Amino acid sequence: MTEIEIGRGKRGRRAYSFDDIAVVPSRRTRDPEEVSVGWQIDAYHFDIPVIAAPMDSVMSPESAIKLGNLGGLPVLDLEGLWTRYDDPTPLLAEIATLDPATATARMQEIYAAEIQPELIVERLKQVRAAGVTVAGALSPQRTQQFWKHVVDAGVDLFVIRGTTVSAEHVSGRAEPLNLKRFIYELDVPVIVGGAASYTAALHLMRTGAAGVLVGFGGGAAHTTRRTLGIHAPMASAIADVAAARRDYLDESGGRYVHVIADGGMGDSGDIVKAVACGADAVMLGAALARATDAPGRGLHWGPEAHHQELPRGSRVEVGAVAPLEQILFGPGRTATGQTNLIGALRRAMATTGYSDLKEFQRVEVVVAPYQAT
Repeated sequence: MTEIEIGRGKRGRRAYSFDDIAVVPSRRTRDPEEVSVGWQIDAYHFDIPVIAAPMDSVMSPESAIKLGNLGGLPVLDLEGLWTRYDDPTPLLAEIATLDPATATARMQEIYAAEIQPELIVERLKQVRAAGVTVAGALSPQRTQQFWKHVVDAGVDLFVIRGTTVSAEHVSGRAEPLNLKRFIYELDVPVIVGGAASYTAALHLMRTGAAGVLVGFGGGAAHTTRRTLGIHAPMASAIADVAAARRDYLDESGGRYVHVIADGGMGDSGDIVKAVACGADAVMLGAALARATDAPGRGLHWGPEAHHQELPRGSRVEVGAVAPLEQILFGPGRTATGQTNLIGALRRAMATTGYSDLKEFQRVEVVVAPYQAT
């Protein structure tokens, strides 16, 4: 791939965001109702390729149950308010009313409360009792401390999610999490990320992960690019990790690792392009936080927004657009791409002539930067 000269002493590869690309129709079209958008990871099948981001503004135990019943995969943030407080409802209401100038400081205070292991077990058991697939997320820093509580609660899928997760963390102060050993010893499938390069993703795949989350610094509530200077344009990142999946499939003798786009998908067109670039499923934050029945009440934030030392996220207003079911399945009442996300994905696949998600990953893509009007 051609590199661009940034200056005499530095060259860089051109990378593309979703706004830079578009999918191209082929010679065939299909009936949208005959298109399959289901996917499966390990033994778990889902009707829609949607995973809820583990964020307090997106997922509570109640909204997790609702998404599970709608065919998606809910993931609870096991370091969030629901595992720090017996009843975080008043605090969620307070966060929704905070002045932007003081929001970060107050959220740091709220999230300074200790995580209670018994609440981790209680929340996961609540979701399991509803009969939906149970998934919980911890950061790499907290995984060694709380993983046994997560497994004892009967979790189906374990998610290790951070701004960036590597298979080769180096620390002189403490023994880092050995992902390969941890995943080997664990009895449930593990999804890890984020990763945004071919090499990083390949190393994560070699740890035995069932899925790799792609992306960091690109979500609506992140300011990682501004604070750390780190950003990965999602179209290129997904395509790079999809290439790692292909090569690892050959290297491992047929072991398939799922690629899950995580971040930067604010509307249905972004979801379409994520799959077109090679994603098997998408992890949605802001898109689901817009639900009128989401715990964030029209606001959205991630764990980066209340980091105790270096906040690199914001509490952002995304608006309360429609109930969760309408956001996923419509009907859409505006042309913003914020409702009927699955209907839009079906129509895009049908318009370009593809019958399932794996086929749609082969759709033609062109570089066509979006021109705002």
